[in-house]
Amino acid sequence: MHTDTERCVRAVRSKDARFDGWFFTAVLTTRIYCRPSCPAVPPKVENMTFLPSAAACQQAGFRACKRCRPDSSPGSPEWNARADAVARAMRLIQDGVVDREGVPGLATRLGYSARQVERQLNAELGAGPLALARAQRAQTARLLIETSELPMGDVAFAAGFSSIRTFNDTVREVFALSPSELRERSAKAGRRPHAPPRVPGTISLRLPFRTPLNPTNLFGHLAATAVPGVEEWRDGAYRRTLRLPYGTGVVALTPQPDHIGCRLALTDLRDLTIAISRCRWMLDLDADPEAVDGQLRADPLLAPLVDKAPGRRVPRTVDAAEFAVRAVLGQQVSTAAARTHAARLVAAHGEPVEDPHGGLTHLFPSPRALAGLDPQTLALPRSRRATLTTLVAALADGSLPLGIDSDWEAARAQLCALPGFGPWTTEVIAMRALGDPDAFLPSDLGIRRAARSLGLPSTPSALTARAAGWRPWRAYAVQYLWATDDHAINHLPV
Repeated sequence: MHTDTERCVRAVRSKDARFDGWFFTAVLTTRIYCRPSCPAVPPKVENMTFLPSAAACQQAGFRACKRCRPDSSPGSPEWNARADAVARAMRLIQDGVVDREGVPGLATRLGYSARQVERQLNAELGAGPLALARAQRAQTARLLIETSELPMGDVAFAAGFSSIRTFNDTVREVFALSPSELRERSAKAGRRPHAPPRVPGTISLRLPFRTPLNPTNLFGHLAATAVPGVEEWRDGAYRRTLRLPYGTGVVALTPQPDHIGCRLALTDLRDLTIAISRCRWMLDLDADPEAVDGQLRADPLLAPLVDKAPGRRVPRTVDAAEFAVRAVLGQQVSTAAARTHAARLVAAHGEPVEDPHGGLTHLFPSPRALAGLDPQTLALPRSRRATLTTLVAALADGSLPLGIDSDWEAARAQLCALPGFGPWTTEVIAMRALGDPDAFLPSDLGIRRAARSLGLPSTPSALTARAAGWRPWRAYAVQYLWATDDHAINHLPV
């Protein structure tokens, strides 16, 4: 979008927050970059240039605006709606792969050379993988400086900087303030908590999103399908355990009108950026509801559902392999039965964790932990036991890689080749584990019932044909159709 100058200028002049994260406005005279909705008086058109990422702005020598804080805007929805190499690279960078494995590791995961990855990212984003990872470290550092009581050395460590000097230099270069000045400014603006976190080692922060956001199906689905010991709904928050690259964590996510409250307890602070990224992914917080709902409203039979409760998101997962296992456990059984089966696996094979608040007990078992399970111990039909053990073996040996960087069509083909994997299981994994916004479940009983009640075709083939007009947002149409049923997944717990 940043190449459409006229459209960008209109967004800046109208201070349109819908475009925050889509592009950034760099001011040639002040050398400052802003989000489109910056409340400051817009500069003259001849003094504006538009760039596709915060990293590109920083690499070009622009500093972040102290007023609109462009580095803290929601991420571009483009990276979650596309399946090409650049989008997959961005999802991996956001998940901390460059910090952990370097550019060669990123390239290996994508199946390209490091030079090809560098060239593609520079061509589309104006910055290479190292610059993009650096911008993310700077954003995490600012978040910790402004919202936590951590000493600056711990902030640098948690944000992924290799040294205090690099941390100080980066913060000063990007924000035109030293870390201590940034913290003092934040305290005066009232952005820091008034007291240290009640539980030592717990970090509280806010996750921004584009409005509107309807929390009912999002948190209702997560709470209704929560696996005991791994997930729970408590005191108005969805809580769950996290398996992370350097350790483990427990997160509590609370829906608020203009943000999601996030409270993280981590065993290793280096996991902070990754934990934030995975929580945002799970809650689909970088979605563009205006684009999604606008497309779905074009169908006169869907329009009333969208108008009634706009801003529905697709509830995803923090662990694609975990969700694939749970999808098999949920085949042709009720939500309650699926939770029971999953809870038994957790009790037998899950890794114990400590929860500062005492409600959660385990991580969901990894594929490697499940690889040695005895199928005879599973209270499942024989065919489903075979499906589960085959899936677990493929996940454990790496022959079935599932994650945010998966090629959606290649993953579908691999899943369909496994015994017991039909269209429903494959598509629900594509939708919730891989993040394909166009995944569709025309054979789902709830979808067919909703279609019939709305006057839509109810047979899978006819409904698929009608849904062609909903593309590329059919996964969101599924959420609106599911919401017509009075199921627990569509309500926040009392």
